[in-house]
Amino acid sequence: MFTHLVGDKAADLNDLLTHGGFRRSQSIAYRPACDQCRACVSVRVIANEFRPSRNFRKVLAGNADIVGEQRSAVPTSEQYSIFRAYLDQRHRHGGMADMTVLDYAMMVEDSHVETRIIEYRRRDTGASGRSGDLIAVALTDVLSDGLSMVYSFFEPNERSRSLGTFMILDHIARARRQGLPYVYLGYWIEGSKKMDYKGRFLPQQRLAPSGWLRVDASGDAASEPQD
Repeated sequence: MFTHLVGDKAADLNDLLTHGGFRRSQSIAYRPACDQCRACVSVRVIANEFRPSRNFRKVLAGNADIVGEQRSAVPTSEQYSIFRAYLDQRHRHGGMADMTVLDYAMMVEDSHVETRIIEYRRRDTGASGRSGDLIAVALTDVLSDGLSMVYSFFEPNERSRSLGTFMILDHIARARRQGLPYVYLGYWIEGSKKMDYKGRFLPQQRLAPSGWLRVDASGDAASEPQD
């Protein structure tokens, strides 16, 4: 299922559809609608209640030299260089593998909603005060009730840093500072090794046919909708 997000009401429509389990890709909102399959579950972290586990605290400590800078959604050649390396090493056979620099620019710029780029750079310890090398990027929508991580990628040679996890932790902290209750992580599939990490950010809510169901820090799920 998909619909176009254009015009003056695009932001309101994006909010409404995101609450209903849709995701944004450029100016299109989409949601899987497979016959006899409901494996893809929308997940959002409850930002104010989230407390990092011991492993998450290790990730934060291991990336203490990284600074996130929020910018307007403007593509750069520096971003694309990392995006290209990320696809070539981690998704070389995926649907995005052939994306050119123009395709990347469209992915960033083709938005009728409030969208930001968060660049993650090494903290410069020198006297210049300038940030260091870019190593990760997150394309993020700002919703009325949270931040939605549209797409994130990082320098593949930095995998030991757990940068994907670090970016989610940073978004949770950002949402909390901005007074936004949720961070939308996209789709989670139970039992999928590729998607398993999203289920570890607890407490969170998962969208069921009856509504958003809370999963608390122990992993126990509520039987009634929370929202």
